[in-house]
Amino acid sequence: MNAPTPTQDELKAMVAQAALAHVPPHAWIGVGTGSTVNLFIDALGQSGIPIRGAVSSSVASTERMRALGIPVFETQEVESLAVYIDGADEIDPMGHMIKGGGAALTREKIVAAMAREFVCIVDASKRVEVLGQFPLPVEVIPMAAPMLIRRFAQLGGEAALRLKDAQPLKTDNGQHILDVKGLRITHPLEFEDQVSQWPGVVTVGVFAHQKAQVCLMGTPTGVQTLRY
Repeated sequence: MNAPTPTQDELKAMVAQAALAHVPPHAWIGVGTGSTVNLFIDALGQSGIPIRGAVSSSVASTERMRALGIPVFETQEVESLAVYIDGADEIDPMGHMIKGGGAALTREKIVAAMAREFVCIVDASKRVEVLGQFPLPVEVIPMAAPMLIRRFAQLGGEAALRLKDAQPLKTDNGQHILDVKGLRITHPLEFEDQVSQWPGVVTVGVFAHQKAQVCLMGTPTGVQTLRY
């Protein structure tokens, strides 16, 4: 009799638990944002692994860690991180990612840049051959949004302001998010460089310069470890 196929939540729990093996004792670590990361935070709180402290990419993750007694520090208090552990909305065969579905992409990119290693934790539904099936999040200065919507249209993308309670969503940085559909990002590094230069763009949700070095991917047959 075949074992039942794990649910998406069970796959997320598997990779969250597996990520503990990538947490060096007595190290500074970076922690991302999202549903899979929440499971990692819970597992870290229960693990007893002694860490010097964590740097968080969002207010929500900071609050969750502090509630579990995990020490959280600001970026200016820490020079570098041994590892950054976070999820992704998409990841390609080279470890390039789309991130920002939880609206924390700017802080995620900052914390990832501080880390010696990026460990991405996802279920297999996030694996793609070419980035762009998931709407690309772009954090923008509000006054630039109409102009940037037109610029994405020139690339064949359909950009829309992300709303919450019928109002533009505000990030932890007080900015807005555009979600861009219809893109096929075949050259992530060049695309990230190009869009990052547009006036009014705070952060584009392509993580090519801060790509994953390791991906822990939850599959029906267990956790696959991919290295890039």
